[in-house]
Parts: sequence; structure tokens; C-alpha cells
Amino acid sequence: MSHHHDTTHIDWDELGPLLERGAELQNPLYRQAAAWLDELLPAAGVRRILDIGSGPGVLTALLAEAFPYAEVVAVDATEPLLARARARAERAGLGDRVRTSHAELPDNIEELGEADLIWAGNSVHHIGDQRGVLADFARLLRPGGLLAVVEGGLPSRHLPRDIGIGRPGLEGRIDAAAGEWFIRMRAELSGTKDEVEDWRGLLGAAGLTPSGTRSFLLDIPAPVPEAVREQLVSAFAWQRKILDGLLSAEDLALLDRLLDPEDPQGLRHRPDVYLLTARTVHTARRG
Repeated sequence: MSHHHDTTHIDWDELGPLLERGAELQNPLYRQAAAWLDELLPAAGVRRILDIGSGPGVLTALLAEAFPYAEVVAVDATEPLLARARARAERAGLGDRVRTSHAELPDNIEELGEADLIWAGNSVHHIGDQRGVLADFARLLRPGGLLAVVEGGLPSRHLPRDIGIGRPGLEGRIDAAAGEWFIRMRAELSGTKDEVEDWRGLLGAAGLTPSGTRSFLLDIPAPVPEAVREQLVSAFAWQRKILDGLLSAEDLALLDRLLDPEDPQGLRHRPDVYLLTARTVHTARRG
């Protein structure tokens, strides 16, 4: 995965703590997904797993727990994130079954080796040629193996439509700005190709047999635990940074108020903050 853009450059090392805490909060959602994968691909037959775009390795550890006979390889282009993945595996007592692979995809795809399960969690959209990389993954699958692609779902929601300050509907406008940012990010990827993101169709075109798509919900209602509140503050701060220039001055000022630790209407003090999101997993099998 190319993690280097121009106007939309992402500092993945800087983003590491946010990614790690976010994945930890979504563990219940991903545990449901892992249990579903176990139904599709019984754990006894899974000996090797590739976690593509593993980041700090939260899902790597979860996959190692869900498939106890497998070696799990965390694959990422950012070494500091892989260091987090190794440390997490050691803390969880999984160090003997988890290893890491520093790889830029698709260039280093052939170095990854075969697998019974490939998990690509919100990583395919960071590769310019999405159709091509899915075909690459298909070639790495052993007969009967499964590819699970996490793409799409629902935008996260954290606030009521009307929060009592600013113009109502802030999160909808953030979604629109983030959509524009995403278009620019994709346009700057190496070898980028426009693609209809029909994941079932793309998996079929890669020579795989689609084996089901499911969405998994995370619902943490208000009042949220402090760990959730701190994560939301970090997430809004990240959006404030990357969407500067894509949001109106009015909305940027509203975000500043929400992020102000002293503002009684800010995220740190509001009783109505919540977390509601969904992730969609698309699966396909090699015959």
C-alpha cells in the first residue's frame, strides 16, 4: 500500500495511537466478524493468515486468537506501526504465532507467500489499482482459502443533528468534506484506476467465488465511557486537521469549539456524545 500522498499525505506513524485506540473500541464488532469467518472457514484448517494493512496490529492479535492453529502475518508499509503490532502480540502472549512483514503493495505482493485466510481491513482503497490487487490476493490464497475485504459500512455518528451551537447537521457536512478528501487521496495514489466499487463483482472478477457479505454494528450510547470520549476528541482533531480548506470557516470554528477542553459545549463535557458505526465485510473463496 502506498501511504504517501501529496496534498492528502497521511502520517501513519502520527496516526498510530488513534488507529490503535479506534480498533480497540471496535473490538466487539470485529469479534463478531471473526466468529462469522470461523463459520465460513473452520479454524482447524487455517494454518496461515495475512492481515493486509495491519496498522498497529489490533486485528492481527484478534485473528490469532480466533484461529489458534494459524501463523498470522501483519503486513504494513509503516515500520513504527508494525513495531506496535509486535509489542501487542507479545503482551497478549501471541508472539510465537505473530510475525510482521514490512511491505509496500502491490510492489512486494509476491514476497508475502500463500495463506488460507487474507484479511484486508480498510486497506484496499489505499491501493491505486483495486481490481489488480484483489487478483493478486486471489493468487496467494490456497485452494479453499478465503479473502475477507473490509470496505464500506456506514459513516460514524457521534453527535445529535442539532447540538445547540452552530448550524445543525455538522457531521453530514463533515462526511461530504471527507468524501471530497477521499477522492483527492485516491487520485494521488500511484497507478490509480477508477473502479465501480462493486466488491462482490470485483471479487468474482478476481477468479474467486463470493461467499457472503455482512455488516457489523458498534453501538455505544450516551453517556459514553471516558475512553470513548477521548478517542472521539482525537478523531475530531484529526478531521479538523485534514479537512481544513474543505469545510466552511463557520464549521471549522464550530469544530474548534467542540475540541476546546474549556468549552462547556465541547466534546469533553457534552452528555449527548455517543458512538454508532458499522463495518462491512465482503468475502470470497478460492475454489
